[in-house]
Amino acid sequence: MDPAEGTAVPADALQVTDMTRLRRFLCFGSEGSVYGARAQQPGMENTQMLMRLIEDGRGCEVVEEIRRFSQDGASVSPSPVLFALAVCSQQPDAKTKQAAYEALRDVCRLPAHLFSFVQFKKELKEGMHCGIWGRALRKGVSDWYNQKEAMSLAVAVTKYKQRSGWSHKDLLRLSHMKPANAGISLINKYITKGWKEVQAAYSNTENSEEVAEVLRYLEAVEKVKHSTDELEVIHLLEEHGLEPEQLLTSHLKSKEVCKTLLKEMPIATLLRSLGKMTADNVLQQGSLDTALVCERLQSESALRKDKIHPFHVLLALQAYKKGQSSRGKVKWETDHAVVQALDAAFNKCFVNVEPTGKRFVLAVDVCMSNSLVLGSHLNATTAAAAMTMGIVRAETEPQILVFSEGAVIPSPVTPDMSLTQVMAELAKSTGGATNCVLPIVWATENQKPTDVFIILTSNTSLGRIHAAEALRMHRYRMGLSSKLIVCGLTSNGFSIADPEDRGMMDISGFDSGALLVIQNFILDQI
Repeated sequence: MDPAEGTAVPADALQVTDMTRLRRFLCFGSEGSVYGARAQQPGMENTQMLMRLIEDGRGCEVVEEIRRFSQDGASVSPSPVLFALAVCSQQPDAKTKQAAYEALRDVCRLPAHLFSFVQFKKELKEGMHCGIWGRALRKGVSDWYNQKEAMSLAVAVTKYKQRSGWSHKDLLRLSHMKPANAGISLINKYITKGWKEVQAAYSNTENSEEVAEVLRYLEAVEKVKHSTDELEVIHLLEEHGLEPEQLLTSHLKSKEVCKTLLKEMPIATLLRSLGKMTADNVLQQGSLDTALVCERLQSESALRKDKIHPFHVLLALQAYKKGQSSRGKVKWETDHAVVQALDAAFNKCFVNVEPTGKRFVLAVDVCMSNSLVLGSHLNATTAAAAMTMGIVRAETEPQILVFSEGAVIPSPVTPDMSLTQVMAELAKSTGGATNCVLPIVWATENQKPTDVFIILTSNTSLGRIHAAEALRMHRYRMGLSSKLIVCGLTSNGFSIADPEDRGMMDISGFDSGALLVIQNFILDQI
């Protein structure tokens, strides 16, 4: 191959900048090029890149990125976003600080987010040599409560009472919040004084419709907290739309209460709860409730509405088929009808995988082990097959390869194949030790222009040529800004990606968060 045939890709097009590092941190909690299935809590060591951007006068730009990642749902966990916002809110730069508090409502959509934000500020206090409850935070917290509609606030404060060592009562006391209207005033009194004080203050007064609605809702919440009558609990659930977080543990042990909750349960929650509900006999073989659950699981409109990814269904299917919880404390007899429904849901969910319009080469290590993938219940072979199906069904003519030390072989995986068929197809070839560079070399030698290489392996051997070198050669020959993702499915950690190359990413293990990281990476968001 003659390098003179190629076209050089501008070096700055793939340069890792502090803004790149920020986006990676907001997405998965690390500014590096490695995503691990085991998340770590952010701390002071993550502030250097943030501080450099702010010192360069880009604080408001940083806050807008924080807001965007939060609103777009582009973060694996809310913690990095909330931590970054807390850092910005502690800055002496007035514009950055003001922008952070103006974004508070958009970023902290739930009380749990607000509690975490305040806790991060507390943890940052010593390292950044600043206070916590100054005028800015008091106003920010007060505005968070005052800017919500009364009913939505009533639901929020009774559903999420405390997190991260903070409660609503703490925040209202420390912020000196003055209610903006009658509805918020009622909720303020409920939080700080309790239900009896609310009853005494509002029982003999003429209330607005908004206040009356909030009173009815809070009364239902209080009733259910003290009720031992199963029928009354069910009635309150149905009439007021109460949620599991507002019930007592004893209520959740009732089969009839759980059956009532099933009617409005989001599919994502349902997928996580199938084993427990089977163990508790809420779902029994041949019952009407089981039939209705199976019908919901196979509803294309419901799956599309809740944007359920096939990988999430596959995780639920494998967990359910085990017949016991991860620690073995809860056991159940699997229902064939539920297994069939989950299998059907898995195939129907591929419509939720949005195409990227990129040209893919997905290469699967034929020496893939049957060891469990770090971060999930799946073995490496199953996870690789599911990932392959997602690419084949969503993208236009992707190239699927199987590879080993000595060979790279195109694999005829088609969109109409089942998971079992794809697994069998990927396992047809056998080989020796793995060489992760071979698929890139194959694409270059065969003049296969590739925007994204995804390599799935349970090993991370490189051979004589480094992956970065092979990728740069492909970019040069094809005149593309090609990207490379190496997924070490059973690896605790490895380093193949060049940390200074924005077009390289390592995935250690594989969980639902990895899907979001890969999507953001491919679409040039991180």
